[in-house]
Amino acid sequence: MGTVTIGVSIAVPEPHGSLLQERRAGFGDAAAHGIPTHVTLLPPTEVDRAALPAVQAHLLQVAATGRPFPMRLHGTGTFRPVSPVVYVRVVRGAEDCALLQQRVRESTGPCARELQFPYHPHVTVAHGIEDAAMDRAFAELAGFEAEWPCNGFALYEQGADGVWRQLREYTFGGSVVPPQAGPADIGRGTIASR
Repeated sequence: MGTVTIGVSIAVPEPHGSLLQERRAGFGDAAAHGIPTHVTLLPPTEVDRAALPAVQAHLLQVAATGRPFPMRLHGTGTFRPVSPVVYVRVVRGAEDCALLQQRVRESTGPCARELQFPYHPHVTVAHGIEDAAMDRAFAELAGFEAEWPCNGFALYEQGADGVWRQLREYTFGGSVVPPQAGPADIGRGTIASR
């Protein structure tokens, strides 16, 4: 049956996902439209196609024992000079992502693998493009901000055309953890509704 390249990630919801994808394309990243905007849990991994049912069963179990958590993106960072990447930072939910990716990649499971670099949750907005464009991405998205409740993750497969397509979504089995109210919420009386 051959092999397939899979990945597991948390999708950045609309309208933020499309906005960041368009910005990534605008910086000259040719791969932008083939990669949904995401936070990686399992990087591109080659598996036997026959192993996909075991992968899906494993991810179903991971999701069933997980619970939703607040996610917040803010500002930019870079992995340069180690890796030619500019990203939007995960400033809330990073620990949850780290625990979740460990469970996805657990050593006895069908997605077991070592990572090339230590895990660092992020949203790539420029990869492998010229330095001036990377600098522009870093500067222009420095004020970007988005927040949402993360309710699950998804399994993707990379096609022969290089495009990543969702195979299945996995919803957490726990109850939603609402974001903590900030000082501005107190004045608006929104705490009671949370």
